[in-house]
Amino acid sequence: MTAKEPSIPDLPGSPVGLRERKKIKTRQAIRREAYRLFREHGYDATTVDRIAEAAEISPSTFFRYFPTKEDIVLTDEYDPILVEVIRTAPKGLSLLRVLRTGLLDALREIIRVDGEEMATRMTLVLSVPALRRRTYEQQMQSWSLIAETFAARNGRSTDDLELRVAAAAINAAMSEAIMAWARRDCAEDLVELVDRALGLLETGLRDRP
Repeated sequence: MTAKEPSIPDLPGSPVGLRERKKIKTRQAIRREAYRLFREHGYDATTVDRIAEAAEISPSTFFRYFPTKEDIVLTDEYDPILVEVIRTAPKGLSLLRVLRTGLLDALREIIRVDGEEMATRMTLVLSVPALRRRTYEQQMQSWSLIAETFAARNGRSTDDLELRVAAAAINAAMSEAIMAWARRDCAEDLVELVDRALGLLETGLRDRP
């Protein structure tokens, strides 16, 4: 398969400056070469020096974009998309309703642009213990940002217990849906799995017969 030039999903109402777009493209180029090497040689056998050489950058430049090799897999450019979903949503909706109505379209676009990369990432998370250990920490940082954005938009405290519980529950539901997708060889419809998981939260969890 011919490698495609990575795209950057546009965020309505929040144009990305030229310098930032160049940084994003450089990060994506590094990540693309790293994933190719991971597939060909394995995660553990692929060194930072080898990734930097493949991406035609110096090791010092690599570390300006990714503090560790693990961060290639664990970081992405998706947080601004989720934040924009919250900022542009109608007021008066719950965090869950905002995300269920706005997130699915954003997820479809992410899969269209970066579906193969996402599948590679989740396969690595499943197979590399060091990545699994750090995934939870990275997810909680993202969802703290989302909860804080929602709180600021709606005049609520960032320490609001109900909001924090909602963010944690949504994070857990989405994470399980994505991991289920990875365990099933990324062959199912990820959007449908995420929608089902969020639907369980919205209708209320009940014991199943």
